[in-house]
Amino acid sequence: MAGTVVIDCRSGMTQTEARSIEPAVLERWALGYLERFASSAENLRRVLRRRVRRSASGDDEAVRAADRLIDALVGRYLDAGLIDDVAYAAGRARARLARGQSLRKIAAGLMAKGVGADDRAAALQALRETAPDPDLAAASVFARRRRLGPFRRGPADHGRELAAFARAGFARREAEAVLACADPEAAAALLAAATE
Repeated sequence: MAGTVVIDCRSGMTQTEARSIEPAVLERWALGYLERFASSAENLRRVLRRRVRRSASGDDEAVRAADRLIDALVGRYLDAGLIDDVAYAAGRARARLARGQSLRKIAAGLMAKGVGADDRAAALQALRETAPDPDLAAASVFARRRRLGPFRRGPADHGRELAAFARAGFARREAEAVLACADPEAAAALLAAATE
């Protein structure tokens, strides 16, 4: 029918938007994403490319044209300071350390989000400067969250607890140090001694 607008329920786009991805549509998607989530430049690029592929439904030319628009948009956001990979990496690394993630796991997570090697290294170095042994502090938080070692409620299973630390990316040294603590006060004293 003439004058009717059909909206694709999955993508929220009209049929005319689906045929050609306009810069305004990309901008709307990018700003909508950035309103909800912090992002690195590469992660935003990946998110927008996924949206384009979903909405273009096999139109390779539209996807290629949108790729150029996405690169220009991300470049503009970088220049304007709307996206800052250094600040993103530092903030995400601090938050992950506070949640009890090892430096290895933090680095892997940053790499998965598209943060460059230099920015990852700078974020991890900043963590090392704030605490003399950030992995030990994270291991203690991890043990408290998972109720391992001095925070356990049931009988000890040393091998199982070591395996949990290893899967979380901690070295045996940190795992053994936390597991050797008799109670939560001893774990707090271990952390206090590490920060002196």
